[in-house]
Amino acid sequence: MERLQDLFIGIAGMIGAGKTTLATALGELLDLPVYFEPVADNEYLADFYRDTARYAFATQIYLLNRRFQQHQEIIWRGGGGVQDRTIYEDAVFAKMLVNLGLMEERDYRTYLGLFRHMSNFMCRPNLIVYLDVKPEVSMERIRMRNRAVESGITMDYLRALYDEYERFVEDIARTVPVVRVDWDRFHGAEEMAAAVEREYLQGSFLRRVTWSPTNP
Repeated sequence: MERLQDLFIGIAGMIGAGKTTLATALGELLDLPVYFEPVADNEYLADFYRDTARYAFATQIYLLNRRFQQHQEIIWRGGGGVQDRTIYEDAVFAKMLVNLGLMEERDYRTYLGLFRHMSNFMCRPNLIVYLDVKPEVSMERIRMRNRAVESGITMDYLRALYDEYERFVEDIARTVPVVRVDWDRFHGAEEMAAAVEREYLQGSFLRRVTWSPTNP
């Protein structure tokens, strides 16, 4: 797996897709630092789920700032890294909030302007691994992990989010190689890393990875 050890790998996907699990496993396997999504110390998250329309803009700005800090740390430290949810996905949530009428258009324009200015100082990941999880599965996992701040998430919210993720993947794959996988079908991080390496080295900008038993 030496060829992956200098890469900046982003793990993308819906809420409950398994991003943190995979990021942790790949970090351990490849001896790469892992940069986790700011959840436990996110001082806006509980308010966001309690009153989304009121706190949508503040939450998005907070997350954009935190992920930009992570992004810059990965680049300046060098030597690769694994990021649990990329900065590019923040725009997925922002657009979905506008579509649902939970963020004002002017706030969205301000957010996009800030993101574009930040993007002048960003280096894209070498590879994005997209964990494809349908809204129904996402909801089931949210219920299973039973986080109080996520109790207000609805199926409409998740369906809208999934639709935006589909558009995001098609768009980002034009400039960053994307490996699209069903993480549940892989038997451990080593198989996942081998599959990611194989597809990345093929040079295609959008690959779908599937797992099948090596022995009948």
